[in-house]
Formats: sequence, structure tokens, C-alpha cells
Amino acid sequence: MDIGNSSLVTEFNLVGLTKHPEIQVPLFFLFLGIYIITMAGNLGLVTLIRLTSHLHTPMYYFLFNLSCIDLCYSSVITPKLLVNFLSKRNTISYAGCMTQLFFYCFFVNAECYVLTVMAYDRYVAICKPLLYKVTMSPQVCYLMAVIVYLGAFIAAWAHTGCMLRLTFCDANTINHYMCDILPLLELSCTSTHINELVVLIIVGFDVGVPGLTVSVSYVFILSSILRISSTEGRSKAFSTCSSHIIVVSVFFGSGAFMYLHPSSVLSMNQKKVSTVFYTILVPMLNPLIYSFRNKEVKVALKRTFSRKIFF
Repeated sequence: MDIGNSSLVTEFNLVGLTKHPEIQVPLFFLFLGIYIITMAGNLGLVTLIRLTSHLHTPMYYFLFNLSCIDLCYSSVITPKLLVNFLSKRNTISYAGCMTQLFFYCFFVNAECYVLTVMAYDRYVAICKPLLYKVTMSPQVCYLMAVIVYLGAFIAAWAHTGCMLRLTFCDANTINHYMCDILPLLELSCTSTHINELVVLIIVGFDVGVPGLTVSVSYVFILSSILRISSTEGRSKAFSTCSSHIIVVSVFFGSGAFMYLHPSSVLSMNQKKVSTVFYTILVPMLNPLIYSFRNKEVKVALKRTFSRKIFF
């Protein structure tokens, strides 16, 4: 990606999450703890799925991808935020800012698409169980993964490419803790109409189409679950979906809250808090939710620890 353009700005100043110096150190330790839990949880889930043969199914294949995305996604944002809490001068180079923007857009879109594919996987497993192995064959799963990452790359390139065409003159202070799209658009001294249109189209697609897909999938899933005669059967079917429902609700809810309204409706502080949810908290919550609410993962975890203790 060619980072150079006609911009007069060579670096940006990041305002950070808060302007109050007295809470910078406590926030540093808070977000450091969150980052450690995020890395340990996702790395542990990736390792567990990789080492446990009975977890080599389509559902856990996509959960494996989700954890890998969260590992990278969190590492794009959190380390720079931690440095900013302790630095007196919070700067990021123009090239560094555009690079962070690209990878942020790539991983957030990839997570969006993976969560959508996981909803489809649950739909096939519960509504069409006899066709599950054929419909979700390894070849189909690999193809879906390719489409996920290709779509994420196209979306990230569209956002970053449009940002590179803008010129930034004297204003170089980003009222955020990261290089996000909307705060950068506020600094441009050239027209941002094309960028705003691209944001509306891509974010509208990323929230609308996956949201509709997830909603329709779960309408059919709920209908199928209610037709199950035994209480135990209904409980087991619902337990396989509850973790995904929680993750989807937090991720899509905070994303829609941030982008799908006029920029004047929310203050920047409200936007920062919303961004924290899906850039920092969601990658931490995903492995915790899928571990504590998933019986197969808990069984695999117990077996793994038992073998370690035995040997």
C-alpha cells in the first residue's frame, strides 16, 4: 500500500481516551489487565481447538478463526493505547496512522463476517442436521473463510484508500485514542463527501446484511428449537447458540451505535466509549463467553488439564 500522498501532515497527536491525567495510570493497569486476559484467553482457545480432535468441526473451525482475528485485532489497538497512557506526548506518524486504520478496518470487518458465518453454521446444524456434513464440508468451510478475509480486505482497502486521497493541513490532533475513520475525517481540509458515502455504504452493508442474515437464521433456529419435544433437547440446542447471540449483540450493537447515525448526535467521549466496546472488550469477552458457556470446550479443557497433571 502506497502511504505517501499530498498531505502536509507528517504525524498526528492522539488526545487519548481521557484528558484527566490523574486517572491515566489506573486506566493503564485496567487496560493492561484486559489485554493480558484477551491474549491469554484467545491464545488458549486457539491452542485448545488445535490440540483437541473432537473440536475439529465447522463450528470450532470458525471459532478458531474468530480467536485468531481477536488476537490480531486487539494487538492493533491496545498496545498503542497503553503507551499513550504513560506518554506525555502521544503521537503517531502519518504512515503509522494509515497502517493502523487499514488493519483496524480489516480485522473489524473480518470479525463481522465470521460472526455471520457462525450464525449460518448454527442454522444448518439445528434446522438441517441431516445435511450438515454435506453443507458444511471442509471445502465449503475453507471457501467461506477465504470469502471472509477477501471481503475484509476489500472493505479495509476502500476505507484506507479513500483516506489517503485526503489532504491534512494544519490540524493534526485526533480526538481519539486510535486512528479511526470519523475523527480523521474531521481533520481533513479537503472534501470528505466520498469518504462519508463509502462509510455509509460499507458500514450499512456490514451491519445490515450480516444483521439480517443473523436475525433470519435465529428466527428459523428458534422455530426449530420450539418444535423439539423434550426439554433436555431444547436446552441443549439453545445452549449451542446462546454464546453466539451474546457476542453478536454486543459487537453489532456497539458498531451500529457508533456509525449509523449523524456524527453530530453523539459527543466524541460517547463515541470513544462505544469504540472501547468492540475494539477492546469484545476480543476479551469472546473466549470467556465461549469457554464458560460451552460444554464441549469445558470438557476439552478438563481433559487437557488432566493429561498435563497426570504426566
